[in-house]
Amino acid sequence: MTASILTSHKAIHAADVLELRLCIRRGKFAYLPCRVNVRQSAKTFQLWPKLRNTLSMRTTAFATLNENDESERSASHACSDDQVLMPLKSNYSSSDIYEEAIDSLPESGSGVFQMVDHSINLASLLEKLKAVHLHVLASEQWNDSRLKLCHKNYTESATNLIHYLALKCLDNEPLKEDLALISLLNLEMVNSSVLASLTTCIELLEDLPLKSIRTNKKVSDRICTQEKICQQKKGNFARDTVRMKAYSNRELLLGPLQSGKLNHIMTTVGEEALESETLITDLIKAGTSIIRINCAHGSPESWSEIISRVKRSSQMLEAPCRILMDLAGPKLRTDDLKPGPCVVKLSPKKNATGKVIFPAQVWLCHKGAGAPPPHLSPDAVLSIDDQKFFSEIKVGDTLRFFDARGKKRMLKISRVFHVFSGTGFMAECSRTAYVSSGTELYIKTKNDRFPVGKVVDVPARESFIRLRVGDLLILSRDGTCDQDNSDGHKNGAYRITCSSGYLFDAVKPGERIAFDDGKIWGVIKGTSISEIVVSITHAGLRGTKLGSQKSINIPDSNVRFEGVTSKDLVDLDFVASHADMVGVSFIRDTRDIIVLRQELEKRKLQNLGIVLKIETKSGFEKLPLLLLEAMKSSNPLGVMIARGDLAVECGWERLADIQEEILSISCAAHVPVIWATQVLESLVKFGVPTRAEITDVANGRRASCIMLNKGRHIVEAVSALDNILNSNSRRMEAEVRSLVPSSHLF
Repeated sequence: MTASILTSHKAIHAADVLELRLCIRRGKFAYLPCRVNVRQSAKTFQLWPKLRNTLSMRTTAFATLNENDESERSASHACSDDQVLMPLKSNYSSSDIYEEAIDSLPESGSGVFQMVDHSINLASLLEKLKAVHLHVLASEQWNDSRLKLCHKNYTESATNLIHYLALKCLDNEPLKEDLALISLLNLEMVNSSVLASLTTCIELLEDLPLKSIRTNKKVSDRICTQEKICQQKKGNFARDTVRMKAYSNRELLLGPLQSGKLNHIMTTVGEEALESETLITDLIKAGTSIIRINCAHGSPESWSEIISRVKRSSQMLEAPCRILMDLAGPKLRTDDLKPGPCVVKLSPKKNATGKVIFPAQVWLCHKGAGAPPPHLSPDAVLSIDDQKFFSEIKVGDTLRFFDARGKKRMLKISRVFHVFSGTGFMAECSRTAYVSSGTELYIKTKNDRFPVGKVVDVPARESFIRLRVGDLLILSRDGTCDQDNSDGHKNGAYRITCSSGYLFDAVKPGERIAFDDGKIWGVIKGTSISEIVVSITHAGLRGTKLGSQKSINIPDSNVRFEGVTSKDLVDLDFVASHADMVGVSFIRDTRDIIVLRQELEKRKLQNLGIVLKIETKSGFEKLPLLLLEAMKSSNPLGVMIARGDLAVECGWERLADIQEEILSISCAAHVPVIWATQVLESLVKFGVPTRAEITDVANGRRASCIMLNKGRHIVEAVSALDNILNSNSRRMEAEVRSLVPSSHLF
């Protein structure tokens, strides 16, 4: 159907779907799509959008059928409209808007409810809503003993969570369609205030008897009384209260947002942050408001230094930045492989024909001098244990050496830099070389050669196994067994260890097993007390590397883990005195929450924030119970959607639905959500994002916080994320406004 929309003396033509644009907080716009479902002949229809801060209706547009619309009536259908998420800024009071909506009804009786009168029975709809309302209240009564155990700070939130779960367990599809038909309520959007929304919807239906609308009498005398208006105001106050509760819970856990910001940005850092004097400062400047430290890596000494730098930079920049420390938890990981040789490879860049187009860039510095300046990106760093080296060498000198294979190679000094830790040189290498500890550098003259320094402290190369489809992998419980995999493929099987006894006690032949966040999959072929034989079923075409400390997931097995490990308890003492929040990893059951709460009570940590990391199938399925258990203490509470392990455990194809459900449950509980794992990963690692990553971030705006993992381009990624999260449509709005007379703007 084609309709003409008349509002504020302007006409807009639309096909079937009519979009109403309402200005909301901070200059943003909300689009409220609605469909006109024509069931009878009529010349004029009124469109009543509902305002979130009053849930009252106001006639803002009229639709008039064209002469050629008869053939299109049967094809039109109804669609639910999206609710405005923020209250509208308006000069109207709730009673003024309500009275205006009443006065706007023409005495002829044409109106939206007259239009839908023939398609639904409003009396029946009212009874259905009252039945749902009663069911929701009954669920609250049924869980009264559980709710009484919740801390007073979370009583309203826990109660609303129970209401939400009661609503979700009903088959409400017919009711949703009826409510969508009259654009009165969207049951998918009432998570944060279930009871208040249902109550207000019932009151509105009770206030709008159809007989009054169809008569020629003054409708405003019979639609509502001042008493009903007051009741509606109370309902609005309830919804405002829960919105403020969610806002308060977010601030208690994550801290206040800086002016103009809409979401927090969390950045994971490790020991690499200690190699740069400016990394932490640059991250906070770019928009980071929370720093995350994973207790599975590093030591208390490195954590302490990172936190000191965070606090120092935060104070200097006058930008608040909180600390989250994740307990390692009972995660299954591969043990460390034997370290590789202490050698670094220098690789110049070559074109397709093998010609060198750019030499390898090598940073030469004194032993212990640290990382090169942040604006440099060398391919390798070599430490020289000879202070005279830096006084005798100058730009243009050529240093010669024999690499680990005995090949003659050269380094040409191209630039010199004077940094805080001393002098450093940038050198170029035009041929592939393997440099190991002990390599001597010398300058050759016509008659002799003069040694000028020795390379020291070359780190061991990371060892790995390259697995292909069809390979056999033996997981061993004994960490002292031989892990020499140099001839693994020839001998029939590779070998790696896992010291966790949980793995060997739970798995059975035929069950699936995944490694490194699902990059490698296999099927268990056999088990014993000390070994598990795995046949690789999924890997890259050229094989996939499996290295030390990589994750192991067994989604088909019912493994009984220790929720909080002995290492976690030791780390918790450090977290208590240094961090603002603690992340509980691999939480599976309410017993894990009970143990954590007891440990926090022992340490009198009532203000330490708790972040429940949902990364297992059990954790997802029991999320409401986990939240209710956590709400028994006063600690600020949040949820992290750890999508890496969650996707492996629950299946890639279910991840989208699972994260939506976690967001909905957390919204009902008024708990802030952290959106994590592989956010802008291509940008972080390689400097260029994918299109899908950008839309993923846009989708993540609904969460209170988005987390980035560490990588080479992490500062650029934080800056890009900050721009995406806080971008607005001012430029587009300006272009649109130029097409509309100023007197007609909202």
